[in-house]
Formats: sequence, structure tokens, C-alpha cells
Amino acid sequence: MNPNRALTDTRFSDLNPNLSEPVLEALTNSGFDYCTPVQAATIPLLCSYKDVTVDAATGSGKTLAFVVPLVEILRRASSPPKPHQVMGIILSPTRELSSQIYNVAQPFIETLSNVSSMLLVGGVDVKADVKKIEEEGANLLIGTPGRLFDIMERVDVLDFRNLEVLILDEADRLLDMGFQKQITSIISRLPKLRRTGLFSATQTEAVEELSKAGLRNPVRVEVRAETKSLNEAESLQLSSSKTPSGLQLEYLECEADKKPSQLVDLLIKNKTKKIIIYFMTCACVDYWGVVLPRLSALKGFSLIPLHGKMKQSAREKALALFTSLTNGILLCTDVAARGLDIPGVDCIVQYDPPQDPNVFVHRVGRTARLGREGSAIVFLLPKEEAYVEFLRIRRIPLQERKIADDAPDVVPEIRSAAKKDRDVMEKGLRAFVSFIRAYKEHHCSYIFRWKELEIGKLGMGHGLLQLPAMPEVKHYSLSTVGFTPAEDIKWEEIKFKDKSREKQRKKNLLIKKEKKQQEPKAQKPKKNLNAASTVTRKRTGKQRQAAQTAEDEDDMAREYRLLKKLKKGAIDENEFAKLTGTEDLL
Repeated sequence: MNPNRALTDTRFSDLNPNLSEPVLEALTNSGFDYCTPVQAATIPLLCSYKDVTVDAATGSGKTLAFVVPLVEILRRASSPPKPHQVMGIILSPTRELSSQIYNVAQPFIETLSNVSSMLLVGGVDVKADVKKIEEEGANLLIGTPGRLFDIMERVDVLDFRNLEVLILDEADRLLDMGFQKQITSIISRLPKLRRTGLFSATQTEAVEELSKAGLRNPVRVEVRAETKSLNEAESLQLSSSKTPSGLQLEYLECEADKKPSQLVDLLIKNKTKKIIIYFMTCACVDYWGVVLPRLSALKGFSLIPLHGKMKQSAREKALALFTSLTNGILLCTDVAARGLDIPGVDCIVQYDPPQDPNVFVHRVGRTARLGREGSAIVFLLPKEEAYVEFLRIRRIPLQERKIADDAPDVVPEIRSAAKKDRDVMEKGLRAFVSFIRAYKEHHCSYIFRWKELEIGKLGMGHGLLQLPAMPEVKHYSLSTVGFTPAEDIKWEEIKFKDKSREKQRKKNLLIKKEKKQQEPKAQKPKKNLNAASTVTRKRTGKQRQAAQTAEDEDDMAREYRLLKKLKKGAIDENEFAKLTGTEDLL
């Protein structure tokens, strides 16, 4: 009997059809003897040339469930493939996940003679990929849909006519991220007589539609973890759960201005653990990645930022560093929410709940993988409490975590850092603005109502010295209660700690000043000497108010039109900021 409760009693050597000796040896060398439920169910199906749609909890071992049968199918090919003959394709939504799949697959691909694989992801010069394919060829392509589509458009030498297997990993995320057009185009160029597998932790309607288009009579594989119900009256009853069985899920409810202090308290109490903290936007990761290391309470902590706008080399370096640590903290966006198998993660903190509730499961699935224990905590504002019931209905039960009354107040220290370094101040403003705009796009807008945001407390929680003059603040009566503007601050005199940046800022200020001086002063219009022909009337209070209201409505209508243009791609974010007057937030 296998002692690990996340695994079945089925050995890889017991599967039918039988796996080849080289693959069994590679599995043993990698430490895999027993199958997980999804592997035991899926490998025989794919090896028997069945199409599959696999719906299994994150961390259940899906990667081996498609890598092993793919290698076995390629081994059975009647003759070794020619250099440019593509026999298999594996697509996943992110560069990091594609790289991980590629690395997991290598020991198994090496058991095949004359079969070469290639990783196709962004962040690498596409011309270099094209040159390598044209000169060396590739039989197995692993990568993101965008890069593969680009390669297929540029390269004519690849032959897809004998393709055996197509795998779409994290299929729902592939579609959410806007890859549907590329995936449809890729599938249209592949032979219909092939094996196809769709793998995901959540089977959405879009995935169902894709399975109808790309699969032939697929077998549905659904694997769920078992967890004890939180209802005391049903404490012995087991219910189906979307999360791993060893995962403890909690929520912590607190006001926005208390969130940083509660986060720091949580990190101090879990100093020896490996933690991932999720934020809503890249700007938020940038900001907290600068602020948290400056707090005296977190001295000596390893804090590593990771988000999608970082250069590929920086992303890979950050991920490799965090993976190598026994304890440390990764600050990230949802770029690290899917599929990544980072060993030894003890705790997941969702500082901001995800825009898409489907991502919640993927975030918490970075811990408690393959039968291990783990914990996850989501921070909620008091007005977001309905999210707990929403998740319970979706079979994700949360327990309440009590707020720490002894948490150190870190907001004054954050504001002090902003006064001492312009970089902190500017990053804080950008994080605040990006958070509000991302909050407006929440999929659960009936729970996360942006017009009820208390921006005063939110601003304090971001350690801002002053609230920015953004349209959402100017045109809506969002509560500013709880915000105390910093006094006796001359904004232009706040310097960058980085001397080169400060030197450039001063240079820019000087250029701006000189331009202003060179501009001709506008001449005042001459007064009409014929006073009798001019009728001047004083406006009443009501008339002034009506004029102001009309002006505000015009402004709002204009900004709404610009927002529509931004969403359609007619203008970019810089143009939008310039036209709405938000490029200079102070």
C-alpha cells in the first residue's frame, strides 16, 4: 500500500497498455513509482488513442498525465521522424509554465532516439527561433500559442501532416488570455486524425466549445479532492471540493488602512516559511516590492517581486531564486497563479482577491500539492464579506481568521519612506491608481463594488502622502474618510534616492522652467470702453451650480468616450492619461 494519500495504489508499471521500460526507468529515476488519480485515469486513455478532457484539482500531477503518453505514442511511430516533421505540440498560457513543462518532459524525451524538442516562448528573439528551426528542425514543440502561431506564420519548412498528439494545458486560461484566435488558427493547420487532450482545473463553457471543435468523442476525466465539511452538523460527511485535501483555507476581514500591518504581522509570525503573496496589478507588485524591504520589521526577509511586465530574463531569475529558497516571499500577480510547481510552498496570501474568481483555485493550488499540507489566506474588506458565501457555493469553503490586535502599525513608516524617496512616492501613486482601475473590472462586481470603495482608508493603506486627482476620485463621491494628507510637504522637493534619477529629474525640471519662460505671455483682452453697450449680470448661486453640473457632466461624457476608445485600442494608456489629465497625478 502506498502511504501518500494523494497517490493511488496503482504503480506506473501496472498501467494497461504497459509503459515501455525506458519510460518506467525515467519515472523511477525522477522519484515516481505510484500514480496520482489523474495519471492513473488519463495515461491509459491517451495511450489507447482516446481524446480526453481532464478536469482535476490543481497540484494533482497533470503534467506527467500528458507527457508520459505523448512520449509512448511517439515511440510507437513506424519510423523515426525527419528533422522538420512535427509529431507533438504542447501549449500552455505562460512562459513560466511552458518552461516548466519542457524541463519535466526532457528526461522522457531523451528516451526517444532521433526526436528533438524545442521551447517556443516570448522574451526570446523570434528570429533566433526561426533560424534554429530552419537549420535543425524540431519534432516536439512546447510553448505559448502566441509564439507558436508566429513561428507557423514565418516558417514554411515544418511539416504537421503526421502530427500525433496536441495537448492544451490550462485550457480555460488559454482562452481567458485571448489566445482563442491563435489556437483556432493552429488547430486548423493540424490533421484531424490525431490525439487531443484538454487539461484544466476548471472546465468552462469556452473549453466545452473548444472540445467540440478540436476533439473526436472525447472521454471526460474528472478528479476531485475530498474534504471534510465545515458544517458541524455534517462534520463526518465528505463533500466534493475544488481545492487540495491538505489545504487549510481562511479569510481575514479588515479595513484597507489596516491591511499592510496585518500582512507584516502574518509574515513575521511565519518567518521560517515559504510564502507567495498575490496582488491585483503589476504596479502593486512593483510598489510593495520596494516598500516591504524598507520596513524595519522585515529586515533580513527574502522578498522577490515577479510580474508579467518584467523582462523575461528577470522573470526567470526571480522564479529560479524563489524556487531555490527554503524560506522566502514571492510577491506576484497571476502570472504565477497557474500550473507552476514551486517546491515547498507553505502558505498563499491573497492580499487582493483575483479579478476572475476561477483564478482563486489556481492561486491556492500553489501549496498543498501532491498530498502535502499547506495554508491559504485571502484578505477581504468588510464590504466584500459576501465573497465568502460566493466561494462556499462554488465548493471552496473558507474559515474566518481573527484579526491580530497586536500587529505593528507600519503605515507611518511607509509614509516616511515616501517622503525620503520619490521612487516610493511615485510607485505608491501608480499602485493606488492601478488598483482602483483593476477593481472596476472585477468579474464579481456585485460583491466588489468600486463605487463603494473607501479611498481615504485605501490611500492610507498605500501609505500615500496625498490622494491623486484621478477622474474616479474627482467625479464620484467616494469616501475620503480616514485619510490624513501629509503637511508641510513641497512635492517638487521630494528627491529620488537614486542619484542618477535625481540628476535627470532636476534636468527635466530646468527644461520645463526654461520652456515656460520662453512662452509669450497671453495678452489680456482690452476692456470695452463703451460701458453702456456691455450688460453685466451677476450669477445667482443656483445658476453657478447648474453651470458647474453641466460642465461636470460634459467632462464625464468625454472621459467615458475616451475610455471606450482605450478599450477598443484606438488610443493607448499614455494617450488616455494625457487626454484625461491624469499623467501627472499630483
